[in-house]
Amino acid sequence: MRTHGNYAHHAAALLTGLGLPAGSTPDEVRARLKILTVSDAVSAITASGGLFVPVRQADPSKDDELRRHPIVDVERIGDSAPRPLPHANASHPLDGVRVLDLTRVIAGPVATRTLAFAGADVLRIDPPQRPEFAWQHLDTGHGKRTALLDIAAEAAQFKRLLDAADVIVLGYRPDGMSRLGLSPRQLSERHPHLVTAQLTAWPGRHSPRGFDSLVQAESGIAWLESPDGGETPGALPAQGLDHSAGYLLAAGIADALRRRGSEGGAWSVRTSLRRIAAELLGMPRPSRHGEIGDPPSDPATQTFEVGGQTITTVVPAVSWPGSPSHFAPPRVWGCDPPSW
Repeated sequence: MRTHGNYAHHAAALLTGLGLPAGSTPDEVRARLKILTVSDAVSAITASGGLFVPVRQADPSKDDELRRHPIVDVERIGDSAPRPLPHANASHPLDGVRVLDLTRVIAGPVATRTLAFAGADVLRIDPPQRPEFAWQHLDTGHGKRTALLDIAAEAAQFKRLLDAADVIVLGYRPDGMSRLGLSPRQLSERHPHLVTAQLTAWPGRHSPRGFDSLVQAESGIAWLESPDGGETPGALPAQGLDHSAGYLLAAGIADALRRRGSEGGAWSVRTSLRRIAAELLGMPRPSRHGEIGDPPSDPATQTFEVGGQTITTVVPAVSWPGSPSHFAPPRVWGCDPPSW
């Protein structure tokens, strides 16, 4: 079984689902799980809003079925006049494009970081009641502005942002977005010029909560990465599903903007971590693990001063003729006003 409690509200939901009090220790969680079946534990924890999946073996037939669908699904879902890119140029092809970023953790922020690198004006919006880890934002916040806004309580202000946006990127659960009137179809009806990008853990319009590590566990990657030949599940040495999904989603958004410029319309762009996992599982791999080498002695990094701290991050993983070679600096989380 694989749990996830990095955020305080997810840890609290995990304990609630297990019937344990706040502040319970890992040993107490372990003892409780030992007397539950996997099925009962999954039902109880997910019902409380927690994150918990069984660690499964890879299922080639399931992966084959997933690979029958596009790795990034780009679909026209509304009608409007063509809108050419405002100030496209070789170094910053998305200059002048406004992107609302409603994502967290890694995959969604990597997508919007890539759009900002290509010149887009990215405004990340976070709920004030759910603080983000400072280090996590600084690792994916390059080139973005970052603001706090309760989009349900301050709906009028959020509508003004949407009216002027070209793209909105959604990383929260689809059901939650639908309740707020923010599904791709709902958005396209009110904003027929908008490109709506949606990233989920699992495919479908009712994907439960999930993270890279959980999808690795559920898809069979964890067993393939076993450090001891299959006795103990493992994990990829990096969040490969998150980063792959982020770059692919950014590419899908760029394609939708190009098509909107020539054809018009509102567009939906979708992918999921599980779809990315199926793609990786379908690729050739060695029959046995090789040794993981030492990191390079001079990795490609850049350093920033942000909020009185020295921050070192990697340089961009993408480039094109005339592109910049480095990211613009990240900003302190939540430091900007929620406005264009």
